[in-house]
Amino acid sequence: MAKKVSLINMKGRVGKSTLTVNLAWFFGLQRSKRVLVVDLDPQFNASQYLLGPTAYAGILRENRPTVWDIFEQNTRTPHSQGQGLDVRAAVYNRAAPPGGGRIDLIPSRLDLAFTLKTPYQQKENELCKGLAAVEENYDLILIDCAPTESMLTTAAYLSSDYLLVPVKPEYLSTIGLPLLVNSMRYFNEAYPDRALRLAGVVFNATTEYAPEEMLAKAEVRQIAAHNHWYVFDAEVTSSRSYAKGARLGVSIFNTPHARISQIRRFSAFALEFAGRIGL
Repeated sequence: MAKKVSLINMKGRVGKSTLTVNLAWFFGLQRSKRVLVVDLDPQFNASQYLLGPTAYAGILRENRPTVWDIFEQNTRTPHSQGQGLDVRAAVYNRAAPPGGGRIDLIPSRLDLAFTLKTPYQQKENELCKGLAAVEENYDLILIDCAPTESMLTTAAYLSSDYLLVPVKPEYLSTIGLPLLVNSMRYFNEAYPDRALRLAGVVFNATTEYAPEEMLAKAEVRQIAAHNHWYVFDAEVTSSRSYAKGARLGVSIFNTPHARISQIRRFSAFALEFAGRIGL
């Protein structure tokens, strides 16, 4: 069965979507794994990154199923009409390179923000049930989460084996970590039968600006040590090539003029991550 990992931090702008998509590209293309990306953020950055703005706009224009339909399948979506949704209808293939690798996506849309306004019992279980129907087709499922505590967070936890926490080492970098500690504790108390593990904390978009980053990293490591969290040895350094790759719809590995040092650093992190989750 697939390894299921949610990328989460209760602080925004830490690079979760960029990290999610480039991990998908690494394992799908570089390691011939079958990867499914689930965009669980109403801002849909991962969806646009993987599909490109034109293809993504086509999905919305044609009103095709997204992750929103999975949550609302028993209420009001035009695809389910209260009769349930075949989750495979919301899966879109992005790449199927030679060698058996594959990158698929369940995209998000802005309407996902409004799904929180129409709660019903057990709605947070819909994603988990949907993924259970397709996970045998994948080696890895990556869930890109929104940076706020909500029903969507619980849905991600219920759907995951591991959490991966990207942290940008800068002022206020630790602001989301105590919130995450409480979030995980409340979840474990509410669902004691679930085995949710933390794969680790990764420093993302580092710049080697020594005074500030050293202080921020020390603060993060202190919180991590207190909670017995693993901190990755490999770091993902900042590079304009990530933004360029997002605009072009390609990974750091295929971004024109991306420095080989950036590619090697990301690969080192991806391999360490694979070791942590047994992939």
